[in-house]
Amino acid sequence: MSLFLDAIAWLTDPANWTGAGSIPQRIVEHLWISAVVLVIAAAIALPVGGAVGHTGRGREPVVMVSGGLRALPTLGVLTLFALWLGIGLRAPVIALVILAIPPLLAGAYAGFESVDRRTIDAARAVGMRELQIVGKVELPLSMPIVVGGIRSATLQIIATATLAAYVADFGLGRFIFAGLKTRDYGEMLGGSLLVIILALLVDGCFAVTQRLVVPAGVRATRTRELRSGPTRSRAAVGKPITEGNQQ
Repeated sequence: MSLFLDAIAWLTDPANWTGAGSIPQRIVEHLWISAVVLVIAAAIALPVGGAVGHTGRGREPVVMVSGGLRALPTLGVLTLFALWLGIGLRAPVIALVILAIPPLLAGAYAGFESVDRRTIDAARAVGMRELQIVGKVELPLSMPIVVGGIRSATLQIIATATLAAYVADFGLGRFIFAGLKTRDYGEMLGGSLLVIILALLVDGCFAVTQRLVVPAGVRATRTRELRSGPTRSRAAVGKPITEGNQQ
């Protein structure tokens, strides 16, 4: 209990909210490196995943690569690149990009594969080109799943970006490593709580976004199905038994 009180005291200390290395500065740094990593990883993974989902080719190699990247220990990769590239942000950015690629890749090809093939065939039948099918049919319909992959990757990045402080004076992880070094466990817990709160806030934003990107037509269809489902069930239950049914 006293540890949580120490963390609250550290979080509410005005001295930790102003000046160099303050909580607002570390939050901005954490968000900045997370955004940079997400953009780089998305630029690599989303086109590849979309192409695989659209064409149906290369799925097995992509799954194998994605699974292999998931198995890599982020701290070990970070240490390896830090020894090679030196102290700074280059090593954590590369390590976090490797961490973010699998969920983005999986979300992209799963989203495109989820689109009904009959819808795509209908689009081709009316004369739409492949790029038009991707941009006007597959991408809008696959967006909820694609955004789900981005959401998963973002949360992993935010949670793991604390390791950036392992080789650089950057991000919220600095509070955790500084508290560990000085045995200030209130600071450690306070820094951890900040990361958790930040991740929850970002997750909430993505949860709203994931609902908003559902195409209006699909949303309306789901609403009609939900409304008509109970009505149909009640109608079936209350339907009188005819002579044909009795036989």
